Amino acid sequence: MKTINFRDSEIRHVDVLLVNPGSLGVVYQGLSNEFSAIEMPILPALFASYLRERNLSVDILDAPAFGLSPEQVAELINESFLPKLVVLVVYGFQPSASTQNMPAAGATCRAIKALNPKIQIMMTGTHPAALPKRTMEEEAIDFVCDREGPETIVAVAEHLKASKGNFNQISSLWYREEKEVVQNLPGELIKDLDAAMPEVAFDLLPMDKYRAHNWHCFEHIHDRQPYASLYTTLGCPYKCSFCCINAPFGKSSYRMWSPEWTIRQIDTLVNEYGVKNIKFVDEMFVLNTSHVIGICDHIIERGYDLNIWAYARIDTIKDGFLEKLSQAGVRWLALGIESGSKHVRDGVEKGRFGSSDIIQTVRDIQAAGINVIGNYIFGLPDDTFESMQDTLDLAIEANCEFANFYSAMAYPGSKLYGMAIENGWELPDSWIGYSQHSYECKPLPTENLTSSEVLQFRDEAFVKYFTNQRYLDMVRKKFGQDVLDHINRMLEIGLPRKQYASSAMLNS
Repeated sequence: MKTINFRDSEIRHVDVLLVNPGSLGVVYQGLSNEFSAIEMPILPALFASYLRERNLSVDILDAPAFGLSPEQVAELINESFLPKLVVLVVYGFQPSASTQNMPAAGATCRAIKALNPKIQIMMTGTHPAALPKRTMEEEAIDFVCDREGPETIVAVAEHLKASKGNFNQISSLWYREEKEVVQNLPGELIKDLDAAMPEVAFDLLPMDKYRAHNWHCFEHIHDRQPYASLYTTLGCPYKCSFCCINAPFGKSSYRMWSPEWTIRQIDTLVNEYGVKNIKFVDEMFVLNTSHVIGICDHIIERGYDLNIWAYARIDTIKDGFLEKLSQAGVRWLALGIESGSKHVRDGVEKGRFGSSDIIQTVRDIQAAGINVIGNYIFGLPDDTFESMQDTLDLAIEANCEFANFYSAMAYPGSKLYGMAIENGWELPDSWIGYSQHSYECKPLPTENLTSSEVLQFRDEAFVKYFTNQRYLDMVRKKFGQDVLDHINRMLEIGLPRKQYASSAMLNS
C-alpha cells in the first residue's frame, strides 16, 4: 500500500499528476471525524490507467485522505513531483458532490501557481464540465476539460511534453489565447471501457486510508476499513431534473464495463488489499439485467464474503435481482425515493410510481436480507410544508435501515440549475454553499418556502427520523446496542447553519 512520507526528498518526475482536492472538515463539519466516509477517488485511479496505457508517467495525490491543506498540496507538488501537467479531478463521490469541492480545488490551484507559476494546471470533473467558461475565468488554471477527461488529459500532456504551442486541435478543451478564453469542439466519449482502462490503478492510492460510510457497516460497525469504491458503469440513462451526473457525458452516455472486467478489479481488492467493504459508485447499478446478474454470478462463484452497497430505483428492482444481489454480498441498496408526493416526483421526472409501490419495494428488498438506505429531498420546486411533511411521513413509514435527507439544490449541470438561472432564483453565495452539511449550505427556495425554511425543515426531519422509537427499536434488534450507541453519538454532533440561525446546533 502506498503512503507518502512528507519528509522524503525524492523527486518523482511525472508527466501527469492527478490531484483529488477536498476538505472533509469544511464539507461535513463535525461529522468528518467519525461518521462520514473517507472516499477512494476512483475516477483518478481509472484516469491513471488510461494514461499508463498511452505510455505517460502518472501519479495521484489524494489530499482528503492525508488531510492536506491546499498549501501543503502545492508544496508537495513543487518539491516532490514537478509534473508536466497537474490535473484537478473535481468529481464527487455522488453526482452532487463535485461543486462542493470547488473551494478546495480553487485554493489548491492558487497555492500551486503562487509557488510555481510555470506549472500547467487543468480542471476536469462534473462542475468544470458544467461551467467551463466560468471556471476558466475564475480559477488560477490553464485548461478546463468539458467532457469525460482521459482523452483530453492525454492530448494536453503529450502536447506539453513535445513543447508544442497550439492547442486548437485538442477536443473538449478550454484554454487561453492572448488572455481570451477559447473553446475547442467536443470529443467523442470512450466506447470500449474495458480496453481503454484495463485496470484500476489502486497501487497509486493510499489504500489503508479509506473508510466506509458508518451505515454501510452497521452489521460490523467497528470494521469500516479497508474500504474501496468501484465503477461498473458510467453515465445514467435517466434525466432527473435535480441531477447533474451527465454534465461531463452529454446525451446517450450510459456505458458499461464488462462483468469480467469488474470481477478482475474485485479480485485485486480482495486478494491484494483485503477489502470487504465496497461501494459501487455507478449512478444506477441495479439496471441492466445481464450486467447485474453477470457481476453477481462471478462474485458468487468466487465465494467472497463482501459488504457491497449500490444505487437502485424503485422501478429497476426486477424479478430475480434481489436473490442474486443478496448472494453476491450486496448488503445495502440506496433508493432514490426523493419525495412523498407523487406530484412533486412527477415535477422532477422521477418515475411513475406511488407511495404504496415505494413501501412494497422497500419491504421486498428487506425480505431478501438486504438493508435499505432511503434518499429523500426537501424543497423541490413544487414542495410546500404539507408535501415535505408527506415526504417525512413516508420516510418514517418506510423505516429504512438508514436515511439521507437532502435539501434541493440547483447543482451546476442539472436542468434545475438552468431553470434557476432563467427564473432568477436565489442560489448559494459560494460553491461551498452547495454542500448539504456545510455551515454555508443554502438550498433553493420554492414558490411557497424560503431557503431557510427548507433547510430548517430538513435538519429537524433528520432528528425526528433518527429519534423515532420504531426506528431505534429496529436498529437495536437488527444491529445491536453498539450501533444504537453510534447513532446517538451521531445525533450529538451539531451542524451550525448560517442560513437560519448561527447558534443553531441541529444535527445532520
